[in-house]
Amino acid sequence: MQRMMEEGAEQIASMTFEDALRALEDVVRRLESGEVPLDQSITLYERGEALRRHCQARLDAAQARIEKIVAGPDGSPSHAVPFDADG
Repeated sequence: MQRMMEEGAEQIASMTFEDALRALEDVVRRLESGEVPLDQSITLYERGEALRRHCQARLDAAQARIEKIVAGPDGSPSHAVPFDADG
């Protein structure tokens, strides 16, 4: 069981954001269907949480790479500052 979890974690770590998001959506769909036995639901929930963490880490990394270009008084690019979603 531990080996399966480690292999699953390695598989998730190598996923693109888009693939992980699709897999997460599939997990949610299966859990919401109510047709999955309890033990399998718990396993799916754990996989879903790992996928969510992976997606969030990918988003955080992408946000850190984005810079906002600040225009100078004459309208030309002056400098870049880190992106701030709140500001």
